Amino acid sequence: MTDVTIAPAVVADAGEILTVQRAAYLVEAQRYRDVFLPPLTETLDEVRAALTGPDVVLAARRGPRLVGSVRARIDGDTAHVGRLSVAPDQQGHGVGGRLLAAVEQACAGRVARFALFTGARSAENLGLYTRRGYRVVTHRPDENGNRLAVLEKLSPARSDA
Repeated sequence: MTDVTIAPAVVADAGEILTVQRAAYLVEAQRYRDVFLPPLTETLDEVRAALTGPDVVLAARRGPRLVGSVRARIDGDTAHVGRLSVAPDQQGHGVGGRLLAAVEQACAGRVARFALFTGARSAENLGLYTRRGYRVVTHRPDENGNRLAVLEKLSPARSDA
């Protein structure tokens, strides 16, 4: 099996990103009995807009196949990480951790902290994030009433600090 490469995503990746994202979030939809999770209802046009906007969007590929993606939106001194998605057959092989490290590196020097959220009952996700230095700072409901864990991690010293 070939190794995973991670690089900035381009607009031509939008369809593959949406396909992987929907496949990855189906497990969450089943766990929470909610097929209306935002990653499942996002449209192709919305993914394209994310790819052409100011967000950092990275894609992981194994050979020619897109196997995962992640996004980060910088707001002030915080990078809000989201839509971390890995194809179901590729989960558990380090792709998610590599994507998380890559998006942090892409934002390094520009932010003081990273923030993200996941379902409060999503043990695998919480495990990944805590292994990577994130800590739960609060809980809140999403727009559908599902309980979310909000996590943060301090960034290494910024170059302008």
